[in-house]
Amino acid sequence: MLARLSIRDIVLIDKLDLDFAKGLAVLTGETGAGKSILLDAFALALGARGDATLVRQGQAQGQVTAMFELPRVHPAWALLKDNGIEAEDALILRRAQFADGKTRAFVNDQPVSVQTLKSLGTMLVEIHGQHDDRALVDAATHRRLLDAFGGLEDQAEAVAALWDIRRKAREALDAHRVEVDRAQREAEYLRHSVEELAKLAPVQGEETALADTRACMMAAEKIAEDLNEAHETVAGPASPVAAFGAAIRRLERRQAQAPSLVEPAVKALDCALTAIEEARSHLEAALHAANYDPAELERIEERLFSLRAAGRKYNSPVDSLAALAQKYAADLALIDAGAEQLAQLEKDAQEADAKYRAVAQKLSAARNKAALALDKAVNAEIAPLKLERATFTTQVQTDSSAGGPNGIDRVEFWAQTNPGTRPGPLMKVASGGELARFLLALKVVLADRGSAPTLIFDEIDTGVGGAVADAIGVRLARLAGRVQAIAVTHAPQVAARADRHYLIAKDALDKGKRVATRVSEVAEDRRREEIARMLSGAEITEEARAAAERLIKAAA
Repeated sequence: MLARLSIRDIVLIDKLDLDFAKGLAVLTGETGAGKSILLDAFALALGARGDATLVRQGQAQGQVTAMFELPRVHPAWALLKDNGIEAEDALILRRAQFADGKTRAFVNDQPVSVQTLKSLGTMLVEIHGQHDDRALVDAATHRRLLDAFGGLEDQAEAVAALWDIRRKAREALDAHRVEVDRAQREAEYLRHSVEELAKLAPVQGEETALADTRACMMAAEKIAEDLNEAHETVAGPASPVAAFGAAIRRLERRQAQAPSLVEPAVKALDCALTAIEEARSHLEAALHAANYDPAELERIEERLFSLRAAGRKYNSPVDSLAALAQKYAADLALIDAGAEQLAQLEKDAQEADAKYRAVAQKLSAARNKAALALDKAVNAEIAPLKLERATFTTQVQTDSSAGGPNGIDRVEFWAQTNPGTRPGPLMKVASGGELARFLLALKVVLADRGSAPTLIFDEIDTGVGGAVADAIGVRLARLAGRVQAIAVTHAPQVAARADRHYLIAKDALDKGKRVATRVSEVAEDRRREEIARMLSGAEITEEARAAAERLIKAAA
């Protein structure tokens, strides 16, 4: 419920703090005192469109803060969690309106988008008036309200879940059908391609390896002669290895006579022999590598040509030919297995549709039954609201061949305002006052089902009086027993039934240079005076006071 409303610098309101509680609260005051300003400011905090003209003249910005106290099961907490907003006990919506037209929105002092603020506001508060059609204009809302009245939310969720399963099954079937059709159109080409690529048997990385080997073999032909000459120098008859070996042996025999002279030379000659041996080893390895087979080079070149020709033919890099062959083979397998899989997918889709239809039919039957009960309940409420000649009906139009996540029904509230007139959609045939009273009757019936925790009624008693106004007051009081109700009213019969009474008035400030809207809670001992004013006008008579006293006692 709404626990506190704080407004700063909005139109004629410079500073206002109001505390609210459970039950029925009424706001009364002279015409033009600022009741619409108060509601516009509250709507701003709930995500309504911003307007620079709302900022009080001379101020850079205005601000509205609304604090709510909610049970932990309320869906608003889940929305906060989904948006990463921390909350403990209270939920605080705040909206800043700047004089340049920009606005900023906050939830529990964390910045949010206006859309998030609006989503929360819709969950928390409904504002209704004679010309406010938000609760009734959308047929989807009618269906939701009917489901809430009949306790059919679980069935509706089951239908939505089965519709999702049915949709996915249908999408899988359609996608497979498209793939099979495509594969069948390309079957001949696929078979030829699979055979050709299977014969070619490309391997990823093969092109690079073959190209490198080919390059080495072609280079080896050019340097083979030089390699042979170098090898002949270090390993042939003229090789210095034998001479170096003989010299080392002679020096080693003399080493004992002059070690300091001989040892360094022997080591150097050993190193030279080791280097010559290493050079010989490398030259022999190079000669072995260069000793290519011309037939092998021809085979490699033919293989490269075949691979690259296939790459051009299939418009694919050579390294991707192996994957392409697998894809073509899979497409052919799809053709072969497609008929069997297609039959299974068709069976799955039919079963999903059958399950959906069965549950949707049950929900439709339950909706029709709930519609009769809703009509009876609403018609019982509208008779005392000067709508005794009107009839409310819930139209449930069922199309078994159609369907959607909400079932196979279109639900719409209709009315016949007078006998002999043509019934039609409530929004089209009811006048502003009639619409407001129909709405009140619906809200009384649906108060604890499908309703926001706070309901605000803006002058829905306009144009009525006496017994009708009293009937409106009775229903608002009943409604307030289950949800928080706030009514802006000119009807003393409504005001007399309030649990809390607020008076809206204008005060002259700065020696009459400007005015400000003030809202104050009317103390219990002052309520009679305010209700008497509502009864008699500018001059409060003793008769008006006595009538006000009777209204208060009757309400009590």
